[in-house]
Amino acid sequence: MLLAVDHVQLAAPPGSEDELRAYYAGVLGMTEIPKPPALAARGGCWFQAGTVRLHLGVEDAFRPAKKAHPGLRVTRIEAYAARLSAKGAPVTWDDNLPGHLRFYSEDPVGNRLEFLQSR
Repeated sequence: MLLAVDHVQLAAPPGSEDELRAYYAGVLGMTEIPKPPALAARGGCWFQAGTVRLHLGVEDAFRPAKKAHPGLRVTRIEAYAARLSAKGAPVTWDDNLPGHLRFYSEDPVGNRLEFLQSR
């Protein structure tokens, strides 16, 4: 029986770890968490904020996820969007989900991210 989502993994190109750290920690405010040594050798990085965990794994033939994406619940969505925008991240609002405020953004390697808050 399923209990919860443990993490979401997104792909990233080799050598992009510094950009990913700047975005996921510096822009989104997540904390980098250590990867187990056997997995750290593969590159990439892992981040956490509360119970939300995102893993960024290196993929040689990388193509950014333009449709598939994690949907991340936030509080004070307007302030959060302003934070992202002030730090240079794109913010595209979408009012097509009834009962929610939401916007989309992209990480520095082009992966799509959705941020939403119930009304």
